[in-house]
Amino acid sequence: MRPKKTILCVDDNEQVLSVRTFLLETRGYRIVAVSSAQEALEVLERSLPGAVDLVLCDLLMPQMDGNELVRRAKQLHPGLPAMIVSGTVNASDRALHADVFLPKGASSPAEMIERIRVLVARKRGPKKAVVPASTQPGETPAFAHATAS
Repeated sequence: MRPKKTILCVDDNEQVLSVRTFLLETRGYRIVAVSSAQEALEVLERSLPGAVDLVLCDLLMPQMDGNELVRRAKQLHPGLPAMIVSGTVNASDRALHADVFLPKGASSPAEMIERIRVLVARKRGPKKAVVPASTQPGETPAFAHATAS
């Protein structure tokens, strides 16, 4: 069985956070649910690179909005995908740093699940090793045997 992907869910609305957590856990994701951007940054600061597969956060939160959270999260973990969801704002220009923005009323839970699936799949990267151009003809790179499928 594949290891579960870990999603850091951030929303200051406890009810929304609870529903989103349930929705994602029932789809096989491991959820770390926090209610503030500051808590999310603390989780990311303690996490090893690759331990969190996606940040999913609300746009409008007190103290720090989702856009700023995503910007700081990407400073800590540059390859980390991020999705911003807003229940009150439908202008995607407010979510400049996110990989995906889902506006109010424009997305179903099924669409959100599909977007998440694509984002965490993209994070894994290519399945096959790429042979470096510097390899001489007839020469096999040391890592090719370990990564070939």
